[in-house]
Amino acid sequence: MAGTDAGGTGSQGGSEGMGTLRAAVRSLRHPNYRLFFLGQLVSLIGTWMQSVAESWLVYRLTGSVALLGLVGFSSQIPVFLLASIGGAVADRGNRHRILIVTQSLAMLLAFTLAGLTLSGHIRVWMVFVLAALLGLVNAFDLPARQAFVPELVAREDLLNAIALNSSMFNAARVIGPAVAGILVSTIGEGWCFFANAASYIAVIAGLLLMKVAPGAGRRRPSTVTAFQDIAEGFRFVARTGPIRALLLLLGVVSFVGMPYVVLMPVFADRILHAGARGLGLLTGASGVGAVLGSLILAARRGVRGLGGWVALACAGFGVSLILFSTSRSFPLSVALLLPVGFSMMVQMASSNTLIQAMVPDELRGRVMSVYSMMFMGMAPFGALVAGAVAERIGAPWTIASGGAVCIVAAGVFALRVPVHRGTARQLILANQMVGGEPAQTMEGNTAAVVAESAVSS
Repeated sequence: MAGTDAGGTGSQGGSEGMGTLRAAVRSLRHPNYRLFFLGQLVSLIGTWMQSVAESWLVYRLTGSVALLGLVGFSSQIPVFLLASIGGAVADRGNRHRILIVTQSLAMLLAFTLAGLTLSGHIRVWMVFVLAALLGLVNAFDLPARQAFVPELVAREDLLNAIALNSSMFNAARVIGPAVAGILVSTIGEGWCFFANAASYIAVIAGLLLMKVAPGAGRRRPSTVTAFQDIAEGFRFVARTGPIRALLLLLGVVSFVGMPYVVLMPVFADRILHAGARGLGLLTGASGVGAVLGSLILAARRGVRGLGGWVALACAGFGVSLILFSTSRSFPLSVALLLPVGFSMMVQMASSNTLIQAMVPDELRGRVMSVYSMMFMGMAPFGALVAGAVAERIGAPWTIASGGAVCIVAAGVFALRVPVHRGTARQLILANQMVGGEPAQTMEGNTAAVVAESAVSS
Protein backbone atom coordinates (compact mmCIF):
# COMPACT_ATOMS: atom_id res chain seq x y z
CA MET A 1 0.00 0.00 0.00
CA ALA A 2 2.87 2.32 0.77
CA GLY A 3 4.20 1.86 -2.74
CA THR A 4 0.78 2.60 -4.21
CA ASP A 5 0.39 5.75 -2.18
CA ALA A 6 3.82 6.95 -3.17
CA GLY A 7 3.06 6.33 -6.82
CA GLY A 8 -0.22 8.20 -6.55
CA THR A 9 1.49 11.13 -4.91
CA GLY A 10 4.14 11.17 -7.60
CA SER A 11 1.51 11.09 -10.33
CA GLN A 12 -0.40 13.90 -8.70
CA GLY A 13 2.80 15.91 -8.32
CA GLY A 14 3.61 15.35 -11.99
CA SER A 15 0.14 16.50 -13.00
CA GLU A 16 0.48 19.60 -10.85
CA GLY A 17 3.88 20.27 -12.39
CA MET A 18 2.48 20.00 -15.91
CA GLY A 19 -0.41 22.23 -14.91
CA THR A 20 2.02 24.85 -13.59
CA LEU A 21 4.05 24.65 -16.81
CA ARG A 22 0.93 25.06 -18.94
CA ALA A 23 -0.10 28.05 -16.84
CA ALA A 24 3.35 29.60 -17.24
CA VAL A 25 3.20 29.47 -21.06
CA ARG A 26 -0.54 29.88 -21.58
CA SER A 27 -0.13 33.01 -23.72
CA LEU A 28 1.56 30.89 -26.41
CA ARG A 29 -1.81 29.34 -27.26
CA HIS A 30 -2.55 32.57 -29.17
CA PRO A 31 -1.05 32.13 -32.69
CA ASN A 32 -0.15 35.79 -33.21
CA TYR A 33 1.57 36.03 -29.85
CA ARG A 34 3.43 32.78 -30.56
CA LEU A 35 4.83 34.24 -33.80
CA PHE A 36 5.72 37.46 -31.98
CA PHE A 37 7.43 35.56 -29.14
CA LEU A 38 9.54 33.27 -31.33
CA GLY A 39 10.59 36.03 -33.71
CA GLN A 40 11.55 38.37 -30.89
CA LEU A 41 13.51 35.62 -29.13
CA VAL A 42 15.75 35.07 -32.15
CA SER A 43 16.13 38.78 -32.79
CA LEU A 44 16.94 39.65 -29.18
CA ILE A 45 19.69 37.03 -29.04
CA GLY A 46 21.28 38.93 -31.92
CA THR A 47 20.67 42.27 -30.20
CA TRP A 48 22.51 41.15 -27.07
CA MET A 49 25.35 39.79 -29.18
CA GLN A 50 25.69 43.19 -30.83
CA SER A 51 25.48 45.05 -27.51
CA VAL A 52 28.36 43.08 -25.98
CA ALA A 53 30.44 43.18 -29.17
CA GLU A 54 29.86 46.92 -29.60
CA SER A 55 31.03 47.67 -26.05
CA TRP A 56 34.12 45.52 -26.54
CA LEU A 57 34.85 47.12 -29.93
CA VAL A 58 34.79 50.64 -28.46
CA TYR A 59 36.89 49.55 -25.49
CA ARG A 60 39.39 47.76 -27.75
CA LEU A 61 39.74 50.73 -30.11
CA THR A 62 40.05 53.40 -27.40
CA GLY A 63 40.72 51.82 -23.98
CA SER A 64 38.53 54.58 -22.56
CA VAL A 65 36.01 53.97 -19.77
CA ALA A 66 34.36 57.34 -20.41
CA LEU A 67 33.69 56.44 -24.05
CA LEU A 68 31.88 53.29 -22.92
CA GLY A 69 29.44 55.55 -21.14
CA LEU A 70 29.25 57.88 -24.13
CA VAL A 71 28.35 55.13 -26.62
CA GLY A 72 25.58 54.03 -24.26
CA PHE A 73 24.42 57.64 -24.11
CA SER A 74 24.39 57.91 -27.91
CA SER A 75 22.27 54.80 -28.37
CA GLN A 76 19.65 55.64 -25.75
CA ILE A 77 19.33 59.43 -25.60
CA PRO A 78 17.02 59.44 -28.68
CA VAL A 79 14.59 57.27 -26.70
CA PHE A 80 14.45 59.86 -23.94
CA LEU A 81 13.99 62.75 -26.37
CA LEU A 82 11.63 61.18 -28.90
CA ALA A 83 9.76 58.31 -27.22
CA SER A 84 6.81 60.62 -26.46
CA ILE A 85 6.43 61.24 -30.19
CA GLY A 86 6.74 57.50 -30.79
CA GLY A 87 3.98 56.90 -28.24
CA ALA A 88 1.66 59.35 -29.97
CA VAL A 89 2.36 57.64 -33.31
CA ALA A 90 1.58 54.26 -31.71
CA ASP A 91 -1.75 55.57 -30.40
CA ARG A 92 -2.67 57.13 -33.73
CA GLY A 93 -1.34 54.54 -36.19
CA ASN A 94 -1.30 50.81 -36.83
CA ARG A 95 1.09 49.29 -34.29
CA HIS A 96 1.59 46.15 -36.39
CA ARG A 97 2.79 48.13 -39.41
CA ILE A 98 4.92 50.44 -37.26
CA LEU A 99 6.83 47.43 -35.93
CA ILE A 100 7.45 46.04 -39.42
CA VAL A 101 8.99 49.38 -40.44
CA THR A 102 11.10 49.86 -37.29
CA GLN A 103 12.43 46.30 -37.29
CA SER A 104 13.36 46.59 -40.97
CA LEU A 105 15.27 49.82 -40.33
CA ALA A 106 17.09 48.25 -37.36
CA MET A 107 18.12 45.37 -39.60
CA LEU A 108 19.59 47.75 -42.18
CA LEU A 109 21.60 49.56 -39.51
CA ALA A 110 22.97 46.26 -38.18
CA PHE A 111 24.03 45.16 -41.67
CA THR A 112 25.78 48.53 -42.12
CA LEU A 113 27.70 48.14 -38.85
CA ALA A 114 28.66 44.58 -39.80
CA GLY A 115 29.86 45.61 -43.24
CA LEU A 116 32.01 48.46 -41.92
CA THR A 117 33.57 46.29 -39.21
CA LEU A 118 34.25 43.24 -41.38
CA SER A 119 35.77 45.40 -44.11
CA GLY A 120 38.10 47.08 -41.62
CA HIS A 121 36.72 50.57 -42.24
CA ILE A 122 35.01 50.99 -38.87
CA ARG A 123 35.92 54.02 -36.77
CA VAL A 124 34.71 54.97 -33.32
CA TRP A 125 32.69 57.93 -34.62
CA MET A 126 30.85 55.56 -36.98
CA VAL A 127 29.87 53.37 -34.04
CA PHE A 128 28.46 56.43 -32.29
CA VAL A 129 26.48 57.55 -35.35
CA LEU A 130 24.98 54.10 -35.97
CA ALA A 131 24.19 53.72 -32.25
CA ALA A 132 22.35 57.07 -32.30
CA LEU A 133 20.39 56.07 -35.42
CA LEU A 134 19.36 52.80 -33.77
CA GLY A 135 18.23 54.80 -30.74
CA LEU A 136 16.09 56.92 -33.06
CA VAL A 137 14.43 53.77 -34.42
CA ASN A 138 13.91 52.44 -30.89
CA ALA A 139 12.13 55.64 -29.87
CA PHE A 140 9.29 54.56 -32.16
CA ASP A 141 9.73 50.79 -31.82
CA LEU A 142 9.59 50.49 -28.02
CA PRO A 143 6.24 52.26 -27.36
CA ALA A 144 4.61 50.44 -30.28
CA ARG A 145 5.95 47.07 -29.13
CA GLN A 146 4.82 47.60 -25.53
CA ALA A 147 1.36 48.72 -26.64
CA PHE A 148 1.05 45.94 -29.24
CA VAL A 149 1.23 43.03 -26.77
CA PRO A 150 -2.35 43.47 -25.41
CA GLU A 151 -3.60 43.12 -28.99
CA LEU A 152 -2.05 39.65 -29.29
CA VAL A 153 -3.58 37.89 -26.26
CA ALA A 154 -6.84 37.67 -24.37
CA ARG A 155 -7.13 40.14 -21.53
CA GLU A 156 -6.84 37.45 -18.87
CA ASP A 157 -3.47 36.40 -20.33
CA LEU A 158 -1.88 39.87 -20.33
CA LEU A 159 0.12 39.35 -17.12
CA ASN A 160 1.44 36.06 -18.46
CA ALA A 161 2.32 37.61 -21.84
CA ILE A 162 4.29 40.42 -20.19
CA ALA A 163 6.13 37.92 -17.98
CA LEU A 164 6.89 35.70 -20.99
CA ASN A 165 8.21 38.75 -22.83
CA SER A 166 10.58 39.29 -19.92
CA SER A 167 11.54 35.60 -20.02
CA MET A 168 12.25 35.91 -23.73
CA PHE A 169 14.27 39.10 -23.25
CA ASN A 170 16.40 37.55 -20.54
CA ALA A 171 16.80 34.14 -22.18
CA ALA A 172 18.29 36.07 -25.09
CA ARG A 173 20.41 37.94 -22.55
CA VAL A 174 21.90 34.64 -21.43
CA ILE A 175 22.52 33.17 -24.88
CA GLY A 176 23.56 36.31 -26.76
CA PRO A 177 26.46 37.48 -24.55
CA ALA A 178 27.79 33.94 -24.15
CA VAL A 179 27.87 33.48 -27.94
CA ALA A 180 29.27 36.99 -28.41
CA GLY A 181 32.08 36.33 -25.95
CA ILE A 182 33.14 33.29 -27.96
CA LEU A 183 32.80 34.97 -31.37
CA VAL A 184 34.56 38.19 -30.34
CA SER A 185 37.53 36.29 -28.93
CA THR A 186 37.81 33.98 -31.98
CA ILE A 187 36.66 35.73 -35.15
CA GLY A 188 35.97 39.33 -34.10
CA GLU A 189 33.11 41.72 -33.44
CA GLY A 190 31.98 42.04 -37.06
CA TRP A 191 30.40 38.58 -37.22
CA CYS A 192 28.38 39.35 -34.08
CA PHE A 193 26.97 42.39 -35.85
CA PHE A 194 26.21 40.30 -38.94
CA ALA A 195 24.44 37.64 -36.86
CA ASN A 196 22.30 40.36 -35.26
CA ALA A 197 21.37 41.76 -38.66
CA ALA A 198 20.34 38.30 -39.90
CA SER A 199 18.29 37.69 -36.73
CA TYR A 200 15.90 40.49 -37.64
CA ILE A 201 14.63 38.32 -40.50
CA ALA A 202 12.92 36.10 -37.91
CA VAL A 203 10.95 38.88 -36.23
CA ILE A 204 9.99 40.52 -39.52
CA ALA A 205 8.81 37.15 -40.89
CA GLY A 206 6.78 36.59 -37.72
CA LEU A 207 5.10 39.97 -38.06
CA LEU A 208 4.28 39.35 -41.72
CA LEU A 209 2.83 35.90 -40.96
CA MET A 210 0.43 37.22 -38.32
CA LYS A 211 -3.25 37.03 -39.22
CA VAL A 212 -4.43 40.45 -38.15
CA ALA A 213 -8.17 41.11 -38.48
CA PRO A 214 -9.08 44.04 -40.75
CA GLY A 215 -9.12 47.20 -38.66
CA ALA A 216 -7.70 45.44 -35.58
CA GLY A 217 -4.65 47.64 -35.43
CA ARG A 218 -6.38 50.89 -36.20
CA ARG A 219 -6.79 53.53 -33.53
CA ARG A 220 -9.71 55.90 -33.30
CA PRO A 221 -9.06 59.07 -35.33
CA SER A 222 -7.83 61.90 -33.14
CA THR A 223 -9.57 65.26 -33.11
CA VAL A 224 -6.60 67.09 -31.58
CA THR A 225 -3.07 67.86 -32.70
CA ALA A 226 -0.15 65.50 -32.17
CA PHE A 227 1.30 67.90 -29.60
CA GLN A 228 -1.97 67.82 -27.63
CA ASP A 229 -1.94 64.04 -27.82
CA ILE A 230 1.56 63.94 -26.36
CA ALA A 231 0.67 66.43 -23.63
CA GLU A 232 -2.39 64.37 -22.70
CA GLY A 233 -0.18 61.33 -22.07
CA PHE A 234 2.14 63.30 -19.80
CA ARG A 235 -0.80 64.84 -17.93
CA PHE A 236 -2.28 61.40 -17.29
CA VAL A 237 1.01 60.16 -15.84
CA ALA A 238 1.52 63.31 -13.76
CA ARG A 239 -1.93 63.20 -12.14
CA THR A 240 -2.10 59.41 -11.64
CA GLY A 241 -0.24 58.76 -8.40
CA PRO A 242 0.43 55.01 -8.66
CA ILE A 243 1.75 55.22 -12.22
CA ARG A 244 3.80 58.30 -11.40
CA ALA A 245 5.40 56.56 -8.40
CA LEU A 246 6.26 53.44 -10.41
CA LEU A 247 7.80 55.46 -13.23
CA LEU A 248 9.82 57.70 -10.90
CA LEU A 249 11.28 54.65 -9.16
CA LEU A 250 12.04 53.10 -12.53
CA GLY A 251 13.78 56.29 -13.66
CA VAL A 252 15.94 56.44 -10.53
CA VAL A 253 17.01 52.80 -10.88
CA SER A 254 17.75 53.22 -14.59
CA PHE A 255 19.88 56.29 -13.86
CA VAL A 256 21.95 55.01 -10.94
CA GLY A 257 21.69 51.20 -11.15
CA MET A 258 21.57 50.17 -14.80
CA PRO A 259 24.99 51.68 -15.69
CA TYR A 260 26.59 48.57 -14.17
CA VAL A 261 26.03 47.03 -17.64
CA VAL A 262 28.04 49.80 -19.32
CA LEU A 263 30.94 49.35 -16.88
CA MET A 264 31.03 45.56 -17.25
CA PRO A 265 33.97 45.59 -19.74
CA VAL A 266 36.05 47.35 -17.07
CA PHE A 267 35.29 44.61 -14.55
CA ALA A 268 35.97 41.88 -17.11
CA ASP A 269 39.30 43.35 -18.18
CA ARG A 270 40.93 45.39 -15.40
CA ILE A 271 39.39 44.00 -12.21
CA LEU A 272 38.65 40.33 -12.89
CA HIS A 273 41.16 39.85 -15.77
CA ALA A 274 38.76 37.63 -17.73
CA GLY A 275 38.78 39.29 -21.16
CA ALA A 276 36.05 39.17 -23.80
CA ARG A 277 35.00 35.61 -22.92
CA GLY A 278 34.62 36.64 -19.29
CA LEU A 279 32.52 39.63 -20.34
CA GLY A 280 30.11 37.29 -22.08
CA LEU A 281 29.87 35.07 -18.99
CA LEU A 282 29.31 38.00 -16.64
CA THR A 283 26.55 39.46 -18.78
CA GLY A 284 25.03 36.02 -19.27
CA ALA A 285 25.02 35.35 -15.51
CA SER A 286 22.89 38.43 -14.94
CA GLY A 287 20.58 37.14 -17.65
CA VAL A 288 20.25 33.74 -15.95
CA GLY A 289 19.03 35.43 -12.79
CA ALA A 290 16.62 37.51 -14.82
CA VAL A 291 15.22 34.41 -16.54
CA LEU A 292 14.53 32.80 -13.15
CA GLY A 293 12.67 35.90 -12.02
CA SER A 294 10.63 36.13 -15.20
CA LEU A 295 9.63 32.46 -15.00
CA ILE A 296 8.32 33.02 -11.47
CA LEU A 297 6.28 35.97 -12.71
CA ALA A 298 5.02 33.98 -15.70
CA ALA A 299 3.47 31.38 -13.40
CA ARG A 300 1.49 34.03 -11.52
CA ARG A 301 -2.19 34.72 -12.08
CA GLY A 302 -3.42 38.25 -11.47
CA VAL A 303 -1.49 41.20 -10.08
CA ARG A 304 -1.85 40.51 -6.38
CA GLY A 305 1.15 41.66 -4.35
CA LEU A 306 3.13 43.12 -7.25
CA GLY A 307 3.48 46.50 -5.53
CA GLY A 308 5.36 44.85 -2.70
CA TRP A 309 7.46 42.89 -5.19
CA VAL A 310 8.54 46.16 -6.83
CA ALA A 311 9.83 47.63 -3.57
CA LEU A 312 11.58 44.44 -2.43
CA ALA A 313 13.13 43.82 -5.84
CA CYS A 314 14.49 47.38 -6.02
CA ALA A 315 16.09 47.03 -2.59
CA GLY A 316 17.47 43.60 -3.52
CA PHE A 317 18.93 45.06 -6.71
CA GLY A 318 20.77 47.71 -4.70
CA VAL A 319 22.17 45.22 -2.17
CA SER A 320 23.29 42.86 -4.95
CA LEU A 321 25.09 45.66 -6.80
CA ILE A 322 26.99 46.64 -3.65
CA LEU A 323 28.08 43.04 -3.05
CA PHE A 324 29.13 42.64 -6.70
CA SER A 325 31.22 45.82 -6.55
CA THR A 326 33.29 44.39 -3.67
CA SER A 327 34.14 41.08 -5.38
CA ARG A 328 37.57 40.46 -6.91
CA SER A 329 36.94 36.79 -7.67
CA PHE A 330 35.58 35.92 -11.10
CA PRO A 331 33.44 32.92 -9.96
CA LEU A 332 32.02 34.96 -7.05
CA SER A 333 31.26 37.90 -9.34
CA VAL A 334 29.40 35.58 -11.72
CA ALA A 335 27.39 34.20 -8.79
CA LEU A 336 26.56 37.68 -7.45
CA LEU A 337 25.22 38.77 -10.83
CA LEU A 338 22.45 36.17 -10.54
CA PRO A 339 20.52 38.15 -7.86
CA VAL A 340 21.36 41.37 -9.71
CA GLY A 341 19.57 40.10 -12.82
CA PHE A 342 16.77 38.46 -10.82
CA SER A 343 15.83 41.56 -8.82
CA MET A 344 16.23 43.95 -11.74
CA MET A 345 13.91 41.89 -13.94
CA VAL A 346 11.28 41.43 -11.21
CA GLN A 347 11.11 45.18 -10.64
CA MET A 348 10.96 46.10 -14.32
CA ALA A 349 8.41 43.44 -15.30
CA SER A 350 6.21 44.00 -12.23
CA SER A 351 6.17 47.74 -12.88
CA ASN A 352 5.30 47.12 -16.54
CA THR A 353 2.46 44.80 -15.55
CA LEU A 354 0.94 47.20 -13.02
CA ILE A 355 1.13 50.13 -15.43
CA GLN A 356 -0.44 48.09 -18.25
CA ALA A 357 -3.19 47.08 -15.81
CA MET A 358 -3.99 50.68 -14.91
CA VAL A 359 -3.72 52.55 -18.23
CA PRO A 360 -6.70 52.79 -20.62
CA ASP A 361 -6.04 51.44 -24.11
CA GLU A 362 -6.51 54.80 -25.85
CA LEU A 363 -3.53 56.15 -23.84
CA ARG A 364 -1.46 52.97 -23.82
CA GLY A 365 1.11 53.98 -26.44
CA ARG A 366 1.75 57.38 -24.87
CA VAL A 367 1.98 56.08 -21.31
CA MET A 368 4.26 53.23 -22.37
CA SER A 369 6.41 55.80 -24.15
CA VAL A 370 6.97 57.43 -20.75
CA TYR A 371 7.79 53.97 -19.42
CA SER A 372 10.35 53.65 -22.23
CA MET A 373 11.75 57.09 -21.37
CA MET A 374 12.24 56.08 -17.75
CA PHE A 375 13.54 52.57 -18.49
CA MET A 376 15.67 53.22 -21.57
CA GLY A 377 15.79 57.02 -21.71
CA MET A 378 17.28 57.66 -18.27
CA ALA A 379 19.93 54.99 -18.79
CA PRO A 380 22.05 57.10 -21.20
CA PHE A 381 22.35 59.91 -18.68
CA GLY A 382 23.32 57.34 -16.07
CA ALA A 383 25.83 55.75 -18.46
CA LEU A 384 27.38 59.12 -19.24
CA VAL A 385 27.67 60.09 -15.57
CA ALA A 386 28.87 56.62 -14.55
CA GLY A 387 31.61 56.63 -17.19
CA ALA A 388 32.87 60.03 -16.02
CA VAL A 389 32.63 59.16 -12.31
CA ALA A 390 34.32 55.78 -12.83
CA GLU A 391 37.31 57.56 -14.40
CA ARG A 392 37.74 59.46 -11.10
CA ILE A 393 36.76 57.06 -8.32
CA GLY A 394 36.81 53.69 -10.09
CA ALA A 395 34.10 51.39 -11.41
CA PRO A 396 33.53 49.48 -8.11
CA TRP A 397 32.77 52.60 -6.08
CA THR A 398 30.55 53.95 -8.87
CA ILE A 399 28.42 50.80 -8.90
CA ALA A 400 28.29 50.61 -5.09
CA SER A 401 27.06 54.21 -4.90
CA GLY A 402 24.30 53.44 -7.39
CA GLY A 403 23.26 50.41 -5.35
CA ALA A 404 22.96 52.53 -2.20
CA VAL A 405 20.69 55.02 -3.97
CA CYS A 406 18.47 52.14 -5.18
CA ILE A 407 18.01 50.97 -1.58
CA VAL A 408 16.97 54.45 -0.44
CA ALA A 409 14.58 54.85 -3.40
CA ALA A 410 12.96 51.48 -2.58
CA GLY A 411 12.32 52.63 0.99
CA VAL A 412 10.70 55.87 -0.15
CA PHE A 413 8.50 53.99 -2.63
CA ALA A 414 7.39 51.51 0.04
CA LEU A 415 6.35 54.36 2.34
CA ARG A 416 4.21 55.91 -0.43
CA VAL A 417 2.36 52.68 -1.33
CA PRO A 418 -0.60 53.20 1.09
CA VAL A 419 -1.22 56.68 -0.32
CA HIS A 420 -1.78 55.33 -3.84
CA ARG A 421 -3.65 52.14 -2.97
CA GLY A 422 -7.19 53.43 -3.54
CA THR A 423 -6.43 55.07 -6.88
CA ALA A 424 -4.67 51.94 -8.16
CA ARG A 425 -7.63 49.78 -7.15
CA GLN A 426 -10.07 52.01 -9.05
CA LEU A 427 -7.90 52.07 -12.18
CA ILE A 428 -7.44 48.30 -12.26
CA LEU A 429 -11.15 47.70 -11.79
CA ALA A 430 -12.02 50.26 -14.46
CA ASN A 431 -9.79 48.54 -17.00
CA GLN A 432 -10.77 45.01 -15.88
CA MET A 433 -7.19 43.87 -16.32
CA VAL A 434 -6.94 41.70 -13.23
CA GLY A 435 -7.55 38.55 -15.27
CA GLY A 436 -10.68 37.70 -17.18
CA GLU A 437 -13.81 38.16 -15.12
CA PRO A 438 -12.56 40.06 -12.08
CA ALA A 439 -14.71 38.21 -9.57
CA GLN A 440 -13.19 34.87 -10.63
CA THR A 441 -9.56 35.89 -10.59
CA MET A 442 -7.89 34.68 -7.42
CA GLU A 443 -10.05 31.70 -6.52
CA GLY A 444 -12.81 33.49 -4.69
CA ASN A 445 -11.16 36.82 -3.92
CA THR A 446 -13.12 39.77 -5.17
CA ALA A 447 -11.65 42.12 -7.75
CA ALA A 448 -11.43 44.86 -5.15
CA VAL A 449 -9.25 42.71 -2.89
CA VAL A 450 -7.01 41.69 -5.78
CA ALA A 451 -6.64 45.23 -7.01
CA GLU A 452 -5.88 46.53 -3.55
CA SER A 453 -3.37 43.77 -2.98
CA ALA A 454 -1.64 44.68 -6.22
CA VAL A 455 -0.32 47.89 -4.69
CA SER A 456 -0.08 46.85 -1.07
CA SER A 457 3.11 45.66 0.49
